[in-house]
Amino acid sequence: MKASLLLVLGCVAVLAAGARADTAEEPEVLRKVQEYAQKATAMAKTAFSTLQESEVAQQARQWLVDNADLGKQRLAWLKERLADLWKWTPVA
Repeated sequence: MKASLLLVLGCVAVLAAGARADTAEEPEVLRKVQEYAQKATAMAKTAFSTLQESEVAQQARQWLVDNADLGKQRLAWLKERLADLWKWTPVA
């Protein structure tokens, strides 16, 4: 599910809860909207947890961990070069 759809469903659920607070009895439409919002939330949670547990996501996390040191080394090299350049630039 797209994030925008989840946002819309969340807004509908909030509006439905507000409407419920204004009325003494719970209409059938409100109950169905709340059930749909709960099912959509459960499906989204399941999808996100499945994605996090997938082999591709695990490989991506491992790749990031493995290459973090290389990124830090390149950033340190770039900082050093910029510092050298800053020292070398004549003052106007």
